[in-house]
Amino acid sequence: MSSSGHATSPGHATSAGLLLLRLALAGVMLAHGLQKLFTWGVPGTQESFAAMGVPAAETAAIVVIAIETVGAVLLVLGLGTRVVGVLAAINMAVAVVLVHLAAGFFVADGGYEFALLLAVLGVVVALTGPGRYSLDAVISARRR
Repeated sequence: MSSSGHATSPGHATSAGLLLLRLALAGVMLAHGLQKLFTWGVPGTQESFAAMGVPAAETAAIVVIAIETVGAVLLVLGLGTRVVGVLAAINMAVAVVLVHLAAGFFVADGGYEFALLLAVLGVVVALTGPGRYSLDAVISARRR
C-alpha cells in the first residue's frame, strides 16, 4: 500500500520474480497433470489414488488432474492466479498429509519435502498475486 492507503502495483523486479515463480509452479503442475492424464490415464490415476487411501478417489483424481493441468495454464497466463494458488496449495497439502507425511521429510524416501515446497509456492502465489506481467493485472487496470 502507498502512504495514501491505495494499493500499489509491484515493481518490475518483483513482477519478474512473481512471473518466474508462477512459471516454475505451473511447469511442475503441468508435468504432473499431464502424467496423470496421458501416462496413467484417468482410470489409472483413480486406482493409484484409491491404493494410497485418498477418499473419493474417483472424483479426487479428476479434480487433481483439472487443478494441475488447467491451473497450470492459468498460472502461465496469470489469470485467476490467487484462486489457482489456493487450489494448488490445498492439493499439495492433502498430498503431504495423505501420502507423504508417513515417509518422513526426504523426497528420495517418498517424503513430503517436495510436496510441501509446492504447497508453500501455492500459498505465496495466493498471497502475493501474479504481479504486473499477467492477465489479472491487465483486467484489473481496465476496471479502474
